[in-house]
Amino acid sequence: MTARTSLGVLVSGSGTNLQAILDATRTSALPADVRVVISNVAEARALDRARAASVPAVALPHRDYPDRRSFDRAVVAALRDHGVEWVVLAGFMRLVTSELLGAFPGRVVNIHPALLPAFPGVNAQRQAVEYGVKLTGCTVHLVDEGTDTGPILAQRAIAVEDGDDEDSLRARLLTVEHALLVEVLAAIAEGRLERRPPGPLGRERLHLRPR
Repeated sequence: MTARTSLGVLVSGSGTNLQAILDATRTSALPADVRVVISNVAEARALDRARAASVPAVALPHRDYPDRRSFDRAVVAALRDHGVEWVVLAGFMRLVTSELLGAFPGRVVNIHPALLPAFPGVNAQRQAVEYGVKLTGCTVHLVDEGTDTGPILAQRAIAVEDGDDEDSLRARLLTVEHALLVEVLAAIAEGRLERRPPGPLGRERLHLRPR
């Protein structure tokens, strides 16, 4: 039997993307196991989702640490304690440092609710509505030390409808995020991630082979 990929998921909020991952690991959709869920918010609903799925849930309030690097060192220690291979940022509202990225080089994945490089950072749905774009979407990418600047793994677009506000757009986009994140993690778990030579702009290019 092929070994299943070990995931660690970092969260800050309600954990709907985490729930999509947990649900998919119980089917053939995602041949991986969530070994630990870590939150910088002790009361995050996502930790309850982890406990309900019998997954270790670890609260590491970031205010207990003097700086980002010391916080990330604690996160890395918890991830290693649980045998994690890949790290997933699923609504994790913290910028990560080289402490985490160096511990898991090229193996930290983020889901962002915009078609990067458009609308990086927080409140991406609000930015899309206020800018008046007709298409937006979500991006799954590898994480580097910039803000949503890492190599893109996959994207999916949806229309911004007349009358959309930040909340309605966020709600419609969430279901797309859930599906795309699971699809990308499945490709990683199945060894379908290919790294290609940098393009003309010098950026690493990634490709996910279909099943």
